[in-house]
Amino acid sequence: MTISLADVTAAAQRVAGHIRPVALAPVEQGAWGAAEGWLALEFLQYTGTFKARGAFNFIRAHREAGTLPDAGAVIASGGNAGLACAWAAAQHSVPATVFVPETAPAVKVDRLRALGAEVHQIGTEYADARDAAQKHAAETGALLSHAYDHPLIAAGAGTVMEEILRARPDLDTVVVAVGGGGLFTGVAVSALEHGVGVVAVEPYGCRALNAALEAGAVVDVAVDSVAADSLGARHVSSAALEWARKDGVRSVLVSDEAIVSARRVLWDDRRIAVEHAAATALSALTSGGYRPRPGEKVAVLLCGANTDPADLTHGR
Repeated sequence: MTISLADVTAAAQRVAGHIRPVALAPVEQGAWGAAEGWLALEFLQYTGTFKARGAFNFIRAHREAGTLPDAGAVIASGGNAGLACAWAAAQHSVPATVFVPETAPAVKVDRLRALGAEVHQIGTEYADARDAAQKHAAETGALLSHAYDHPLIAAGAGTVMEEILRARPDLDTVVVAVGGGGLFTGVAVSALEHGVGVVAVEPYGCRALNAALEAGAVVDVAVDSVAADSLGARHVSSAALEWARKDGVRSVLVSDEAIVSARRVLWDDRRIAVEHAAATALSALTSGGYRPRPGEKVAVLLCGANTDPADLTHGR
């Protein structure tokens, strides 16, 4: 998978007027040391995550090319990518079939069905759902989408960075959580081409990008984290590794405890309820995993809010 700024620009043209532009909320002075900061509220996006951008770009590009079948789209997902695919398919009046692990959060499965998707719960890991989705595509002719490893998906995700930069052209750094690498790749393409650094944050228990950087190649990793329902890819895309190797990118690992704490801080201080994946990005700053220099202008991308808020006042 290769992706360039031209792909992100083309995606921005496709999604314009069909997605919610990202809003930036300033962070109180002194919250992140002497840095100046903003929270990018992408969890307000359709379906509750950034993935609506990539899914719409994917479906629309195939519609434009005449390659969108009547059988619609099929995807394997931990939940969020499936929600986005179901929503984007509905916007184009085609069906969506979504395969998720049996461990997918009930809140996401319920929302999938509410969006009109045909939902199948298969196995305990993403890989099980992926195999079932591939079989379904071969048997029905449905268009096989991917949760993160596709240039149209990654380019669509990158459109959020273009919007952040339009609002804050003086930005120095963007902080983003990493799972399979679709969001990271799209954001890195846009950010690095505009001279903005990227902090790629992962839980210790879901460190697919960090492990790939360490090994010098894409490798499989074990998955065990409070954020695994969104960030639990066993390996990153080759494009994510390619962009992570570039100057201006820093890989940071955080503990589950730091993630839970950051998520609770967002609730206690701002009444923002996000999923653990979104809190993963913020936890790099609240835990000291990333310390901005004085005067640095930093945006933290809060990527999703498909969560059960009942646990925000206790434990995980």
